[in-house]
Amino acid sequence: MTASPKTVPPSVPPALDQPVGTLSLRAIAMPADTNPYGDIFGGWLMAQMDLAGGTRARQLAGCRVATVAVTGFTFHKPVYVGDEVSCYTALTRIGRTSLTIDVQAWVRRHTSAAVEKVTEGLFVFVAVDLEGRPHPLDLKDVPLDLPASGA
Repeated sequence: MTASPKTVPPSVPPALDQPVGTLSLRAIAMPADTNPYGDIFGGWLMAQMDLAGGTRARQLAGCRVATVAVTGFTFHKPVYVGDEVSCYTALTRIGRTSLTIDVQAWVRRHTSAAVEKVTEGLFVFVAVDLEGRPHPLDLKDVPLDLPASGA
Protein backbone atom coordinates (compact mmCIF):
# COMPACT_ATOMS: atom_id res chain seq x y z
CA MET A 1 0.00 0.00 0.00
CA THR A 2 1.39 3.40 -0.95
CA ALA A 3 0.78 6.54 0.99
CA SER A 4 -1.01 9.24 -0.91
CA PRO A 5 0.97 12.43 -1.37
CA LYS A 6 0.23 15.28 0.96
CA THR A 7 -1.33 18.29 -0.77
CA VAL A 8 -2.51 21.70 0.35
CA PRO A 9 -6.09 21.76 1.63
CA PRO A 10 -8.49 24.30 0.12
CA SER A 11 -8.15 27.62 1.87
CA VAL A 12 -8.69 31.32 1.55
CA PRO A 13 -6.26 32.68 -1.05
CA PRO A 14 -3.49 34.90 0.33
CA ALA A 15 -3.49 38.64 -0.26
CA LEU A 16 -2.27 39.36 -3.77
CA ASP A 17 -0.29 42.44 -2.76
CA GLN A 18 2.04 40.74 -0.26
CA PRO A 19 4.65 38.00 -0.60
CA VAL A 20 3.64 34.57 0.69
CA GLY A 21 5.97 31.99 2.15
CA THR A 22 9.53 32.01 3.44
CA LEU A 23 12.10 34.51 2.21
CA SER A 24 14.70 32.17 0.69
CA LEU A 25 16.91 34.41 -1.47
CA ARG A 26 17.61 38.08 -2.05
CA ALA A 27 19.78 39.54 -4.84
CA ILE A 28 20.35 42.81 -6.66
CA ALA A 29 19.80 42.73 -10.43
CA MET A 30 23.06 43.87 -12.06
CA PRO A 31 23.97 45.19 -15.55
CA ALA A 32 25.68 41.87 -16.42
CA ASP A 33 22.26 40.16 -16.03
CA THR A 34 20.50 42.08 -18.82
CA ASN A 35 19.12 40.91 -22.14
CA PRO A 36 19.95 42.78 -25.38
CA TYR A 37 17.19 45.30 -24.61
CA GLY A 38 18.50 46.31 -21.20
CA ASP A 39 15.94 44.48 -19.04
CA ILE A 40 17.00 41.68 -16.72
CA PHE A 41 17.25 38.41 -18.64
CA GLY A 42 14.43 35.99 -17.78
CA GLY A 43 16.89 33.12 -17.47
CA TRP A 44 18.74 34.95 -14.69
CA LEU A 45 15.49 35.39 -12.78
CA MET A 46 14.55 31.73 -13.29
CA ALA A 47 17.97 30.71 -11.95
CA GLN A 48 17.49 32.84 -8.82
CA MET A 49 14.09 31.24 -8.25
CA ASP A 50 15.54 27.75 -8.76
CA LEU A 51 18.25 28.53 -6.19
CA ALA A 52 15.62 29.77 -3.73
CA GLY A 53 13.37 26.75 -4.23
CA GLY A 54 16.32 24.36 -4.07
CA THR A 55 17.57 25.93 -0.85
CA ARG A 56 14.15 25.51 0.76
CA ALA A 57 13.75 21.96 -0.55
CA ARG A 58 17.22 21.01 0.75
CA GLN A 59 16.39 22.43 4.19
CA LEU A 60 13.15 20.47 4.33
CA ALA A 61 14.49 17.21 2.89
CA GLY A 62 17.71 17.21 4.89
CA CYS A 63 19.59 15.81 1.90
CA ARG A 64 20.64 16.67 -1.62
CA VAL A 65 17.83 17.59 -4.02
CA ALA A 66 17.62 17.98 -7.78
CA THR A 67 15.23 20.10 -9.83
CA VAL A 68 13.13 17.81 -12.01
CA ALA A 69 10.33 20.09 -13.26
CA VAL A 70 9.22 23.69 -13.44
CA THR A 71 5.60 24.44 -14.36
CA GLY A 72 3.22 27.35 -14.43
CA PHE A 73 6.02 29.86 -14.87
CA THR A 74 4.62 33.36 -15.41
CA PHE A 75 6.51 36.62 -15.93
CA HIS A 76 4.14 39.37 -14.79
CA LYS A 77 6.43 42.40 -14.99
CA PRO A 78 10.00 43.14 -16.04
CA VAL A 79 12.93 43.40 -13.63
CA TYR A 80 15.35 46.30 -14.08
CA VAL A 81 18.99 46.88 -13.22
CA GLY A 82 19.27 47.89 -9.57
CA ASP A 83 16.02 46.23 -8.47
CA GLU A 84 16.22 44.19 -5.27
CA VAL A 85 14.83 40.73 -6.09
CA SER A 86 13.40 38.67 -3.22
CA CYS A 87 12.29 35.06 -3.74
CA TYR A 88 9.67 33.59 -1.41
CA THR A 89 9.01 29.86 -1.21
CA ALA A 90 5.98 27.88 -0.08
CA LEU A 91 5.83 24.10 0.26
CA THR A 92 2.68 22.94 -1.54
CA ARG A 93 3.11 19.17 -1.91
CA ILE A 94 5.13 16.33 -0.42
CA GLY A 95 5.43 13.12 -2.45
CA ARG A 96 7.32 9.91 -1.72
CA THR A 97 10.62 11.36 -3.00
CA SER A 98 9.61 14.83 -4.16
CA LEU A 99 8.73 18.28 -2.88
CA THR A 100 6.75 20.88 -4.81
CA ILE A 101 7.75 24.42 -3.95
CA ASP A 102 5.81 27.45 -5.16
CA VAL A 103 8.27 30.30 -5.73
CA GLN A 104 7.34 33.96 -6.06
CA ALA A 105 9.80 36.66 -7.11
CA TRP A 106 9.08 40.13 -5.78
CA VAL A 107 11.07 43.30 -6.42
CA ARG A 108 11.71 46.51 -4.60
CA ARG A 109 12.40 48.94 -7.41
CA HIS A 110 15.56 50.96 -7.07
CA THR A 111 13.37 54.03 -7.55
CA SER A 112 10.75 53.19 -4.90
CA ALA A 113 10.15 51.53 -1.54
CA ALA A 114 7.11 49.63 -2.85
CA VAL A 115 7.31 45.91 -3.61
CA GLU A 116 5.58 44.11 -6.47
CA LYS A 117 5.35 40.53 -7.66
CA VAL A 118 7.14 40.04 -10.98
CA THR A 119 7.31 36.27 -11.50
CA GLU A 120 6.02 32.99 -10.08
CA GLY A 121 6.32 29.30 -10.80
CA LEU A 122 6.07 25.79 -9.35
CA PHE A 123 9.32 23.88 -8.90
CA VAL A 124 9.48 20.14 -8.25
CA PHE A 125 12.58 18.80 -6.49
CA VAL A 126 13.47 15.16 -5.91
CA ALA A 127 15.55 14.07 -2.93
CA VAL A 128 18.57 12.10 -4.14
CA ASP A 129 21.23 9.96 -2.48
CA LEU A 130 24.99 10.23 -3.02
CA GLU A 131 24.70 8.30 -6.29
CA GLY A 132 21.97 10.62 -7.57
CA ARG A 133 19.14 8.09 -7.17
CA PRO A 134 15.74 9.15 -5.76
CA HIS A 135 15.71 8.98 -1.97
CA PRO A 136 12.46 8.48 0.02
CA LEU A 137 11.42 11.38 2.23
CA ASP A 138 10.17 11.06 5.80
CA LEU A 139 8.32 14.35 6.19
CA LYS A 140 4.95 13.23 7.58
CA ASP A 141 5.19 15.80 10.39
CA VAL A 142 6.17 18.72 8.13
CA PRO A 143 3.23 21.07 7.59
CA LEU A 144 2.44 22.41 4.14
CA ASP A 145 2.41 26.14 3.51
CA LEU A 146 -0.40 27.87 1.70
CA PRO A 147 0.33 27.93 -2.02
CA ALA A 148 2.23 31.11 -2.90
CA SER A 149 0.38 31.47 -6.21
CA GLY A 150 -2.10 29.89 -8.51
CA ALA A 151 0.69 28.89 -10.89
